[in-house]
Amino acid sequence: MAVLVKLDDLLHARRMTLSELADKVDITLANLSILKTGKAKAIRFSTLDAICTALECQPGDLLGHEPSIPQEDEE
Repeated sequence: MAVLVKLDDLLHARRMTLSELADKVDITLANLSILKTGKAKAIRFSTLDAICTALECQPGDLLGHEPSIPQEDEE
């Protein structure tokens, strides 16, 4: 996936656990874990807003983009 979720780095920098963030954001630990591991297919703006508010960060601090390397077609 080309979109990177940097939630681990932000949690570590703020000395906060995933459980603490889940409580602050009022989202299930399971859903937050899916986001943290990069397995989420989407995120609601309201959830992104709540996470950024709790972590005192910008969306760009939480998400990054790494261009995918195109694969050559095998003939």
